[in-house]
Amino acid sequence: MLTRRLTAVLAATCAVTSSNIYLIQPVLGQVAADLRIGDGEAGIVPTATQLGYAAGILLLVPLGDIRDRRPLILTMMAATTSALVAAALAPSVGWLAAAGFLIGLLTPIPQVVLPLGVALAGGERSGRVVGILQGGLLVGLLASRAYAGAIGQVLGWRAVYWCSVAMMVVVGLVLVRALPSVPAVAAVRHSAVLRSLPGLLGGRMVLGVCLAGVIVGVAFGAFWNTLSFVLLRDFGLGPAVVGLFGLVAAASALTSPLAGRVADRFGARVGQFALVGLVVLAWVALGFGEGWVGWFVVGTVLLDVGVWGNQVVNQAMLFGLEPGYHNRLNTVYFFTRFLGIAAGSAFGAQL
Repeated sequence: MLTRRLTAVLAATCAVTSSNIYLIQPVLGQVAADLRIGDGEAGIVPTATQLGYAAGILLLVPLGDIRDRRPLILTMMAATTSALVAAALAPSVGWLAAAGFLIGLLTPIPQVVLPLGVALAGGERSGRVVGILQGGLLVGLLASRAYAGAIGQVLGWRAVYWCSVAMMVVVGLVLVRALPSVPAVAAVRHSAVLRSLPGLLGGRMVLGVCLAGVIVGVAFGAFWNTLSFVLLRDFGLGPAVVGLFGLVAAASALTSPLAGRVADRFGARVGQFALVGLVVLAWVALGFGEGWVGWFVVGTVLLDVGVWGNQVVNQAMLFGLEPGYHNRLNTVYFFTRFLGIAAGSAFGAQL
């Protein structure tokens, strides 16, 4: 049974764990200066994190279909905390990139929590449940950029990771008390589950959803991985201001539940066209950004609303399929999506 209290706990879990993926972005300039490396080399760290996240989704998230999700989530929480400690202690960019990869690999916890929430709700109102939990996820993403920029400005980039370690410990202790045990849907070997993943792309709808995730992911990764350098070089703005762009994009967190309701009421295709259209409009606005930083504000809001709203619609479509495959469908979608984000991050940094 998905109570309001448990929904809030799961949303908070999504918020705290998702924040780990984007901590590095507002302080990339500081990392480059501290470790005495170039911008392109510093861009390796978020790219490694995104690749690790894609690998974690591929290897760990499918376990939610064949394992009790409670011990799975708690183990991933503990492992991610250890990886954050390693990042905070990193003496070189190679070490930091390796720690970033491990953070990405071990922290796709929201992608296990989302199907759990749908299952606890009995499969009803899947769009609404996904929208609420992803709203928590987005709050984490947006807040992480804001507090990472502010803490980095005052205490340095390493303090950002120590702050995340503390939050992970607190949330982990809450989950130990609040998280219910959820038996596996099917008794299948992990290797068999992994072998079944490519076959899921044979469905036309699943393939279309994944392709949409890849393309929108490229647009998202290219923007956020280069924003820090652009604002610093072209406008002289430091990490704190870069982090505030996460709060500028807060509209996406507010509209995420709305996107889920639109999908439930009007159908996914209508929502997809509207939200991808917003992504296109965002890049039109960013095309004018060289002359005035206000265009970056407009583009940031439109981009995040379009990207995250589209994700809610896509996941609602997938969760309308066979419940025993929800984690695997989530795996296929997010693996391909984060490959797109990693590609956008890499190409954006080099360009």
